[in-house]
Amino acid sequence: MTDYPAAAPILKLYLHPDDHAASDYFSALKELVRQRNAADPAEARSWQNAIDEVYGQIRREILTNTSPPVNQVSFGTSGWRGTLGKDLTIHSVATVTCAILQLYRQGSADPAMAAALGGLDFSAMQEQGCVIGFDNRFGGELLALAAINILVANGVRVYYAGESTTGALSASVLIHKAAFSINLTPSHNPMEYGGVKYNAADGGPAAPILTDTITRMSRSYLQGEANPFMLSQDRLQTPLEQLKGVVREDVLASWQELVRTNRSSHGLDYDQITAACAAREELVVCVDAVHGASRDYLSRLLAEPPKARLILLRNTPDPTFGGIAPEPSSANIQPTMAALRAAAAPLKIGAIIDPDGDRIRFTDGRVEISMNQFGAMAYHFLHEVKGKRGMVAKTVASSNLANALAKDLGEEVFEPKVGFKEFKPVMGKALVYFEESDGISIIGHTPEKDAFIGLLLALDMVLTLNISLGAYLEQIEQEYGHFYPDRDGIVVSVQGEELSKALQQLERYQPGQQIAVGDQAKTIEEVIAIDGRKIIFSDGSWLMIRPSGTEPKVRFYVEARTPEETALLVKSAHSMLAECGLLPYS
Repeated sequence: MTDYPAAAPILKLYLHPDDHAASDYFSALKELVRQRNAADPAEARSWQNAIDEVYGQIRREILTNTSPPVNQVSFGTSGWRGTLGKDLTIHSVATVTCAILQLYRQGSADPAMAAALGGLDFSAMQEQGCVIGFDNRFGGELLALAAINILVANGVRVYYAGESTTGALSASVLIHKAAFSINLTPSHNPMEYGGVKYNAADGGPAAPILTDTITRMSRSYLQGEANPFMLSQDRLQTPLEQLKGVVREDVLASWQELVRTNRSSHGLDYDQITAACAAREELVVCVDAVHGASRDYLSRLLAEPPKARLILLRNTPDPTFGGIAPEPSSANIQPTMAALRAAAAPLKIGAIIDPDGDRIRFTDGRVEISMNQFGAMAYHFLHEVKGKRGMVAKTVASSNLANALAKDLGEEVFEPKVGFKEFKPVMGKALVYFEESDGISIIGHTPEKDAFIGLLLALDMVLTLNISLGAYLEQIEQEYGHFYPDRDGIVVSVQGEELSKALQQLERYQPGQQIAVGDQAKTIEEVIAIDGRKIIFSDGSWLMIRPSGTEPKVRFYVEARTPEETALLVKSAHSMLAECGLLPYS
């Protein structure tokens, strides 16, 4: 510790040599990152050395810890997430990979499971193979190698993509007709998290019958049940060069091929859009990669536009994300907005993309545009500008701006509960699929949310209409009405069944009743009891309350018709939770 004596007290407090269980590596890292960020350049190097030492110990834990995960394996909407070293190790990831292989053994005897697997039995799965990649998290390459060793040892063809985005991996599955993909990512979670995403042969989020089985089998194997697919610990890091059946995969090339192939479905001419992007001197694009997997793809994605007109922020490798939670939030998009305000070009497109590239949020430097607005804009663009016809699909917690568009256009709305896999019934029918948490895809593309297709859409909008994203949104709102969404989460004292039971008291709110919102009494016009309770008022404003499935937290979403009323709806949601006994009255 002589190279960084200032860090010694932090290391002593949180790190305990030769005792993984007692060491709190990520508390140490968070404090070290704070100190590094506040230090002058000369001192920052010393703090970085200390950060590197901690990551060295996390690496050792990832490689050697064979204890069951501290938090049990549990596959949710977007896979399994847990703490690196404590939950995500080469042993646990190898075990989860074995559980995935077991799906194809069991599928032969279970018609419902076989259908969810795309009709593939074990031998077909081996031949068609797996596409595998990881985001920028520390240890991603180690975890991916453990999974690859299990796959190769069990005769599975492997397409190795390296650091990749979720959408590009899904495109690769479709192009190669692979059986499935594995992405080592916890999406937008903070630095301490790792994760495993499994998508089946359709390239989209796996059905519950598959993820539930992976969860069950992983737990059984970790508890000591005989595992026919497992390797000894020392064989889980056999180098790629020594493995047969591994093919290097260029996932961006697969993504580009998919977009070009399906141009007639969605109307996006990839080569024309990127050529115009490079040629239009009045356009500047700024993208914040938040140090994530998209950073090495963005310039090539846009066909290498002049560097002066493609501004890339946070495009260096940093598994600490500079100490922020790496999500496309209002706070995190501020650097992009500032960079665009400083740019002289009349046409400006800004975006922030999460680490695994499945979420994106936009700006034109003047206004922020979340997926609540952009999803509706994408639907309007494909329907009215590209001349496509079809419904729109959005999660029930998303803005009703898209509902207003669809109603006026004479089209249907598919509005399922939260989770991109809930769009499966209308894939190939809806023009756009989006969710309020900044995920989007379109007809003819992957059934997985994809930031890259969102960015291509934004480019096409601006280049075709010759106006900013904010101006386009204003045009739409002037014709279809203004909607002002917001969302938040509140920690409560109960969770699980007890929380769900408390929230059943919201069933007292029925159409025709009134609820106080500020000094007004709003009449309930409709109640949607999907994934919680969405209460829609006669003026089109609404509030929604839903429990978290994994923690003692209630999530709520509101949408007002005036900006001033948004806060009042939030207060009304708080009052309703107080009536349920979940919050104190305020």
